[in-house]
Amino acid sequence: MYQEYFGVEENPFSNTPDPKYLFMSRRHKEALAHLIYGVEGGSGFVLLTGEIGAGKTTLSRYLADHLPDNVELALCVNPRLTEAELMASICDDLAIDVDGSRYSIKDLTSSLNAYLLETYAGGGRAVLMIDEAQNLTLGLLEQIRLLTNLETAQDKLLQIILIGQPELKDLLYRPDMHQFSQRITARYHLKPLQAVETRAYIAHRLSVAGVPTEIFHPSALKVIGQRSRGVPRLINNICDRCLLGAYAAGRRDVDAALARRAADEVLGPAGATGRWRMMVAGAGIAAIIVGLAVIVLDPRDQRLLPSISQTPMAIAARAEISTWPGFKHLFRPPAPAAR
Repeated sequence: MYQEYFGVEENPFSNTPDPKYLFMSRRHKEALAHLIYGVEGGSGFVLLTGEIGAGKTTLSRYLADHLPDNVELALCVNPRLTEAELMASICDDLAIDVDGSRYSIKDLTSSLNAYLLETYAGGGRAVLMIDEAQNLTLGLLEQIRLLTNLETAQDKLLQIILIGQPELKDLLYRPDMHQFSQRITARYHLKPLQAVETRAYIAHRLSVAGVPTEIFHPSALKVIGQRSRGVPRLINNICDRCLLGAYAAGRRDVDAALARRAADEVLGPAGATGRWRMMVAGAGIAAIIVGLAVIVLDPRDQRLLPSISQTPMAIAARAEISTWPGFKHLFRPPAPAAR
């Protein structure tokens, strides 16, 4: 909508993973180095994790566009598949003619192995890259682990790169994933941008699109950095809304006030999340207090959860609290002694 107003042909803050907009912060350079290691390495898995919107997918697309000619890539962007569907997808990406049934994991694996051996003999190599890998089931992870058994005496035939959100890292730390985790030879967690990197990121995207970088006031850049917490996707969303707001107001600049309004429209009013968390925390504390009073103190002697409320410690606590001013009426009077 505002592209014509600013004299550009495309949205500089689109969230599509366009490699030409990739901003190489120090962390992104380190993450890319790990991916390149996964391409050139000779064994195991490479694991890249990061928060939602940190730029993992853009990095993977950049790598895919800059692979050497002798590297074949199988890219899986939707791992919600069955084991056979995943194997068939790998074979399709590598243009492998399956010898046998496309529904048989045995036939698919045999065809893949034959292709990988032929590629290796010709001086090439193959890479499997799985995005959104936090969605992999345990069955799929085991199938992927078995693919590392496709090897020669010196090298693995298929290099595997897993890219996903932080829950992928948590999943692979589970005790039952120990065998899989041992095969990870490189790990990297992509963190959000720092304040100075956020400013450079915005300037980079404006420059690539042909928009004057001075359109954002320093005060606006500070607001965007604080509200986005350095997450590239959120930066894009806020900046896109800033440019739309400038267009609607007939302005050619973005100041702090406009940036705050844009951030509020994208994220909600500042402080709303904090207030909600305080309300939730307060409700949790109140529930704990009520739970202790009802279950542990059991003032009306209802014998709720007797394994707790009838312990000597709980009985002693009731006897003590029943003597406090203002609390005596809460407790059931002691039963008269038997004659």
